[in-house]
Parts: sequence; C-alpha cells; structure tokens
Amino acid sequence: MNITQIIAQELNATAAQIQAAVTLLDEGATVPFIARYRKEATGGLDDTQLRHLAERLQYLRELEERKATVLKSIEEQGKLTPELQAAIEETDNKTALEDLYLPYKPKRRTKAQIAREHGLQPLADLLLADQSQDPETAAQAYLNENVADTKAALDGARAILMEQFAEDAELIGRLREKLWNEAEIHAQVIAGKEQDGEKFSDYFDHREAVRAMPSHRALAVLRGRNEEILQVALKYQPDETPITEQSEYEKIIARHFKISDGHKWLRDTVRLTWRAKIFLSLELDALNRLKEQADTDAITVFARNLKDLLLAAPAGRLPTLGLDPGYRTGIKTAVVDDTGKLIDTAVVYLHQETNALATLAQLIKKHGIKLIAIGNGTASRETDKLAGELVKGLPEMGLHKIVVSEAGASVYSASELAAKEFPELDVSLRGAVSIARRLQDPLAELVKIDPKSIGVGQYQHDVNQSQLAKSLDAVVEDCVNAVGVDVNTASAPLLARISGLNSTLAQNIVAYRDENGAFESRKKLLKVPRLGEKTFEQAAGFLRINGGQEPLDASAVHPEAYPVVAKMLADLHIKAADLIGNREKIKQIKPASYTTEQFGLPTILDILAELEKPGRDPRGEFQTATFAEGINEIKDLQPGMILEGVVSNVANFGAFVDIGVHQDGLVHISALSNKFVQDPREVVKAGDVVKVKVLEVDAARKRIALTMRLDDEPGAQAKRSDRPSESRNQGRSSKPARQEKAPANSAMADALAKLKR
Repeated sequence: MNITQIIAQELNATAAQIQAAVTLLDEGATVPFIARYRKEATGGLDDTQLRHLAERLQYLRELEERKATVLKSIEEQGKLTPELQAAIEETDNKTALEDLYLPYKPKRRTKAQIAREHGLQPLADLLLADQSQDPETAAQAYLNENVADTKAALDGARAILMEQFAEDAELIGRLREKLWNEAEIHAQVIAGKEQDGEKFSDYFDHREAVRAMPSHRALAVLRGRNEEILQVALKYQPDETPITEQSEYEKIIARHFKISDGHKWLRDTVRLTWRAKIFLSLELDALNRLKEQADTDAITVFARNLKDLLLAAPAGRLPTLGLDPGYRTGIKTAVVDDTGKLIDTAVVYLHQETNALATLAQLIKKHGIKLIAIGNGTASRETDKLAGELVKGLPEMGLHKIVVSEAGASVYSASELAAKEFPELDVSLRGAVSIARRLQDPLAELVKIDPKSIGVGQYQHDVNQSQLAKSLDAVVEDCVNAVGVDVNTASAPLLARISGLNSTLAQNIVAYRDENGAFESRKKLLKVPRLGEKTFEQAAGFLRINGGQEPLDASAVHPEAYPVVAKMLADLHIKAADLIGNREKIKQIKPASYTTEQFGLPTILDILAELEKPGRDPRGEFQTATFAEGINEIKDLQPGMILEGVVSNVANFGAFVDIGVHQDGLVHISALSNKFVQDPREVVKAGDVVKVKVLEVDAARKRIALTMRLDDEPGAQAKRSDRPSESRNQGRSSKPARQEKAPANSAMADALAKLKR
C-alpha cells in the first residue's frame, strides 16, 4: 500500500478523502481551516483525524526517504537482491527497516570482520551447515599466519556466527515482540540511596509486565533511574533459573538456525549471542519503546487537560479586581476593565486588614468592579476571607469572588511579552493582571503562557520535549480557532494562534489597528503588511469584527461563502441584519437549494447554524467551587468531610482536585464512580466543580485521598493506595451505577448571566 492507502485504512476513510487532505496540507492549509471550511473535499474529517493524518504523513514520508537511502547504500555494496529489495519496500515501520539494514550498515571493524579477513568464514559456514563435524578437528584446516591455533580459529568462527545470528531481521523481530509481551521490568533501589530517594519508595522493589506498565509508573521508574536512585532491568525468566538452563529465547534462536540439541559448541554460541548481544540490544529497545509509549500517553493526558482548561467557560467581560495573595510582600492588586485593560493597581497587607478593606472597597466603587479574582497560591484562603468581607460589606455592588488557578502567572509576569505590555509595571503586579484576565477569558490570557507552565501535565519534564511542544501547540491552535477572536480587541499572542497567522503577522495586525483604528471589515485585513490572499483565506473565518460594515463579519461564515448568503437574502427579500439570529426565517431556507460544486451540503448547514447563532462560543456556562470555611491547611482536614472543589488535573490513574488547602487531593480512578471507569475523562475533566469526601489524610507526605462516591466510608478502602504505583481500577458492580454530578452552582451562574446581559 502507498502512504495514502495506509492512512486511509488507519482512519477508516477513503483514499480520496486522505489525498484531498494531503493536497490541502501540502498547499499550506492549516488543520483548523481544513476541518471547518473544506468538509466537502475531505468528507468531513475532523481536527483530531487531521492531526493524526498530518503526523502519520510526516512519519511515512520520512520512512520512504530512509528506504531510498538504505536501498542506495546496499546497491552500492553490490548486495541488493530482488528479495531484499521487496522486503525493504514492504516494510511499514522504521524499526523493521533498520533490522533489515543492519547486516549491510557500515560499521566499525568488528571481531567478525577481522575473522572473515583471516579466512574463517568458510569454517563458520561449515560448522553451522554440517553439525556432525567436530569443531576442533574442523578448525585444524583453517590455521594460518593470522590464526595461530584451533582456539583462535573457533573464536573467530564464533564471532562470525554471533554477528550472523544477531543480524537476522526475521529472528530479531520475533524475539523483540516476544520479549516485549512477556518480560517484566524490575526496579530496585541502589544500596545507600534509600533516604535520598524516598520519593521513589514505591519502586524500591517493583516488578511489573513491561507491556502493561502505565505511563505514570513507567516515567516515575525511568526518572528514578536517571536520578541514580533506582536500578532498572528487564527480566525474561525467573531469578532462580540455573544459568546453564536454556531460555525460551535461546531455543528460538537454535531452532531458527536448525541447531541440534547435542551440539555443545553451537549451543554455547547461541547462549553467548543471546546474552551478550541480542538481549542487551532488545532490552534497550524495550526500555526505549516503554519510554516512547509513556511519552505518548503522558502527552495525550497533558493535551486533553490543556484543552479542557483553555476551553473553560469565561466569567465574562466584566470589570474585575485581580488579587495575587501574599503574606510578607502583601496582596498585589490590579483592576482591569471589561476589555481586560489595566486601569489601576495597589498593594495591601493582610496584617493591616482595616486599611486593606478600605483600599479595596475604594477601588471597587471607583471602577464599578463586579468580579474579584483570587489567585490560589500562598495566603489565598486568607485573601479569600478578606474578599468575602468586601462582598458582604458592599451588597449594592453585586460582587462575586472566585478563586482561580494562578499556575503560570509568575512565568507570564517575568516574560518578555509582559515586559513589553507593561514596561513600567512592577513584575509582582503583572501577576495580578494575569489572574484578573484569566477569570474574564481563560483562553485569551493563557495563550500568553508556555503551555508547559500551566500546571496540568504529568511528568511533563520527563517526556520528549519537542513532541510535547508540538502537541500542545496544536491544542492551543485548535482551541483558539474553535472559539474565534475579535480582531479589534485580541492581543498579538492570541492572534498569532489563528489559522494562517504567525507572530510577525499578528504584530502587524495590532500595529495597523493602533495606527488606523479598528477594522471596519474583514476585507481591510488585506491592507495589513505581508497579509496576502492566501493568509486571508486561512484566517478570515476565525477573525470576528463586531459592529462593522458587514454583519457577517461577526460570524464564522467565511467571506468566500458570502455570495451564498447573499442569494439566500435575495430569495427571502431581507437584509443580513434581519436574517442573522432569526430562527423562523432560517427555517424557511432549504439547504439543498443552495449547494454548488464549491459549497456542498455540509458547508450550507454550517452557514445556517452560524446564522442562527452567530459567533457562538463552544465553551459552556461558567461555574465555580465554594471552598469550605475554616479549611485552610492540610492539617484542618478530617476523614469523612464532604467538600466542594475544582478538578485541577486528570491523569490516567484518577483526578486531582483542588479543595482549597494548597495541596490537591487525589480521587483514585476506582473512586470516581460506582460504575467501572476505563478512563477518568469519562467522568471528569479539568475545571469541573465536584463534591468529594475525604477518605485519608497523610500530612507528612502531603497526600490526600478523596472519593466522589459520597457513600464511601473512610478506612473502608484503606488498602487502596492513592499512589500511582498501586493504581488499580476497582470499579464496583454491587450497586447500580450512580455518578455525582458537578454542582451547577446555579446561583452564581444566574448572577453572572445577568451581569453579562
């Protein structure tokens, strides 16, 4: 199969769909653009499928290039046979290709090569082909000035056979898969490192099937090895097995080369080949494969959490007071207006409560504050209490206080971007601005921060960093384009994530906007330096212009489809402003009447959906948790307490929940629901507000075990550890499935909805 056919099979799509997508990608189209505006061409492939397609396309093209290099190398050596060429051309992965190339790959001078130079290849061939030969006797015929005795001759012949055995592609492929499917990874603490490596104590003597090892445990064990706390090895047979006993792997090698049980010299050669060459190589392969799979899983978890966080519902464009808590340095305070523009700052101190309340109350009244955003770092509970006093003391203001994650705020504060945005503002106050803005619109603010600093990853520093960055960038791009941005208010970092744009073009748009005023239409974007027709095609549909000359510019309808809408308007004898949002009029339109060769039914249906709800935001309604009063530190927790919290991170083994004590608790996967849970994301996602019960508190190790099954009793599952190393899914079947729903927090949601209106 060619590349198109392979990907089509993997995605369960047609070759035509795949070829159309490949052509669009090669022409420079982005995944968001193809997914949203080229559904006819691709048969409706979504962004997830297109991301997979793009990744596989790159891999398979690299594979084809490598095949060409390998074939050329072997041909130049005069060793390319039709059978070998066919095997190479049929290979569908890089590992198998390198197995085939190994015997022909230029390498440093080996013992086997030296032995061949000394005329010992015929001896090796003879001993393998005619096993009735006595090795010592046969070796006598091959002594020469370079081979002094029979021992030297047999050692040379053995080196040749060992290399031959270790470079048999078919055999190595079988052994690799067998080892992967059957071997155990064994981690042990290095003597004397017990105290230094206490955080790895779960793995001081740990065995587990390598192929079934979850990513979080794999990455923890490999980190322990890298920090020289753990010894890690692959075990393929019981420890008590006598060293003289043949392993199954040695038997496979012997059978592959038809070596009889009674030929001791050849059997010893097989044993040496397996233990000194093949196993060491395959052990490294297996550990690399484990790492790659763990990386992929961890990156997937990170990407999903990041997506949930970026698409968290915004509290809305309301005047907001951002509070960055602190004891000694005080509470850094920033006021931003309903567009996110900084308009005032202050610093107040907890130990001067009267002055702090007076200062904050003055800011609230002066600027008509509606929301108070409180960072969840050190002193957040005390700051939250202070904010509560403000809410009670100023009922006429209709205030609402919300604790938000401040992960990454300090990174933003010290960034070049923040320095450019607020050159005169103290670094500490920039964090308060970020906290306020991320409550108003999480997506618009979080795009300014390196995704790896947002705090929703799992062993993020241990995984392949380029792969992680690529994945997270794709998530940010998809999220920003799914929501769309107002071109007249968006920051350069936000604009840079729009399909077809980059940092330079984003800066050019902002500069043009600053110099010439707000864009009145999408067409005016073509006047921005270096923004050409191709870029306009990719970006226009995701850029919104509210209150402009063309009503459709505020929607996700692409300018290329405006003629279709114009025809609809002509048939209905109305103007665009009278059609947009008018459900009754839109129902009168028959989609099939407006299909053309360029715009098929999927696009027409998208246009009608957008006309009905122009600029619709895919994000849900805003909700927030109410942390329990008096619960400020981990020492304040008691088993049996029922609390409200926010899901801060979702891992393969469960969900971490912020309950307001500076240390997230873990709801193990088996405690998420009364029914069996395969993937925690079936039940929760980052940002969800949930009710949990405290099962166990380990203050010394800063571990809190929680459950979302509120009928669980503390101590009833004490044997089930919250440690990743002992994660096991223990879903119940004795009770009907019942799942706690996240509190809707309807009072807050209703109040915010009224404020927005």
